[in-house]
Amino acid sequence: MKHIKLIVTFIMMILLGSLAACGSTPTEQSTGQYVDDAVISTKVRADLIADPDLKNSFDIKVDTYKGVVQLSGFVGSKEKMDKAIQIAQHVEGVKAVKNDMQLK
Repeated sequence: MKHIKLIVTFIMMILLGSLAACGSTPTEQSTGQYVDDAVISTKVRADLIADPDLKNSFDIKVDTYKGVVQLSGFVGSKEKMDKAIQIAQHVEGVKAVKNDMQLK
């Protein structure tokens, strides 16, 4: 009976350790957060390409970390920069947009 309790305790410790390993830390993302951020980045890129004013703006890079979208690269005008920021802000799951774009 003691062996069974010991085995059950050991298995529970392994399961709890596995669950803790899947969580995020202040400096690292969990697997779920990474996937969510990849989806957000993809949606932002798709919306930028779908916009008639920005569809040829392949110089805009999109990175997402914990829901914060970073736009970087080059755009031709301040209006296009503002439009790209606005599009990114309206994507579901975006918490904030960081603008690192520069004018050509």
